[in-house]
Amino acid sequence: MRGMSPVPIHADAFALWHRHLASERRVAAETLEAYGRDVRQFLVFLSSRPQARLERLAAADIRAFMAARRAEGVVGRSLMRQLAAIRSFLRFLEREGRIDASALAVIRGPKVGRSLPKPLAPAAARRTTDADSRAGEERDPWVLSRDAAVLSLLYGCGLRLSEALGLACEDAPTGESDVLRITGKGGKTRMVPVIPAVRRALADYARQCPYALTPGTPFFRGAKGGPLNPRIVQRAMETLRGALGLPETATPHALRHSFATHLLARGGDLRAIQELLGHASLSTTQIYTEVDAARLIAVFDQTHPRARRVAG
Repeated sequence: MRGMSPVPIHADAFALWHRHLASERRVAAETLEAYGRDVRQFLVFLSSRPQARLERLAAADIRAFMAARRAEGVVGRSLMRQLAAIRSFLRFLEREGRIDASALAVIRGPKVGRSLPKPLAPAAARRTTDADSRAGEERDPWVLSRDAAVLSLLYGCGLRLSEALGLACEDAPTGESDVLRITGKGGKTRMVPVIPAVRRALADYARQCPYALTPGTPFFRGAKGGPLNPRIVQRAMETLRGALGLPETATPHALRHSFATHLLARGGDLRAIQELLGHASLSTTQIYTEVDAARLIAVFDQTHPRARRVAG
């Protein structure tokens, strides 16, 4: 199914829905691409079923598609996303008066076990943002300073990697400004405080960067002066994992998890953390209360004299 185009008879409906997501719903580019791919696969699958018709879709057709995807090894959250894309497409066509999407009413989503975010310990998180942690590498000092500045934004401000790398020169808080305006998923804008340590890291990088950081250009630059590729930051984190003895779960995104978890552990308000992270729903942020509770239980088990497990 991969890489195939929509069935021609439904191409106009697909294009209309895709434009709707991009222009009216302002769906993130990554989500738009994934949803488009999911629905194309669904339409191609329908074309392989002689009795299936989009205009009179049956629940069995949707279930058969999901079963086929499972057989191909697609599981968990990927299946959930595919079903969400199909729902979005069919509901849109129903609102447009093109089809009857009542079959969706009896379709249940696949069960997915929710895994908790895996934050770093505070001391480890801080060390990833220190350029000196990689002082032994044969890299230009400005590159080490750049990577440290990016990671400082992730941990110090709770940014997504895409948000940090999307920062324009004129918006980077390298001076006295202590607030950063970020446009996140769905075009939602939020204001994020910038602590002095992060401002210093950004200013240090800006001072060492060999390329002109002029308004209208990306703040973070690659080795040849173009926009910094996220894979470079991921590789920097992989190097830090080895240097600092961190687990495989220590990724750039884990620093965003660490930001939220550490704020909550220090008494941060859940609603405020939701705003800082740019979560649309409080339920998304509430998962960090489970992380903090799990951490407290682990500490209790390791330190309380009466909590030691006895092998039986």
